[in-house]
Amino acid sequence: MTDRDTHALIERYYAAFNRGDWSAMLDCLSDDVVHDLNQGAREHGRETFRAFLARMDRCYAEQLRDIVVLSGAGGARAGAEYVVHGRYKATDEGLPAASGQVYVLPGGAFFDIRDGRIARVTNYYNLQDWLRQVGVAV
Repeated sequence: MTDRDTHALIERYYAAFNRGDWSAMLDCLSDDVVHDLNQGAREHGRETFRAFLARMDRCYAEQLRDIVVLSGAGGARAGAEYVVHGRYKATDEGLPAASGQVYVLPGGAFFDIRDGRIARVTNYYNLQDWLRQVGVAV
């Protein structure tokens, strides 16, 4: 893949996210995708990622704006920066109670690309900032 192909893949991935089209998002991933959750565990496989998306869909309504995608290493690596505009709609396990709190925070991700698909996604946002925005004293 070229840098341009990788750039287009990441744009497709985020366009699918913003549409809530989980099937199209999953189509961008390798079967053995590695997913590094923000300040959390590493998960493996497309089916585990599907479960992650179901939890996200249940607990959060999010749109990513101001997305900037960078790619390099001959299309093997990419990064993205964006601003998350969200609403916390149902309590997520281990997190504060949800009551429809609205939040806006910057985030980013790093990607490894293999055979035309995303083989690794590492997500980052400032959890302390998110907690403050949903009303938790930190």
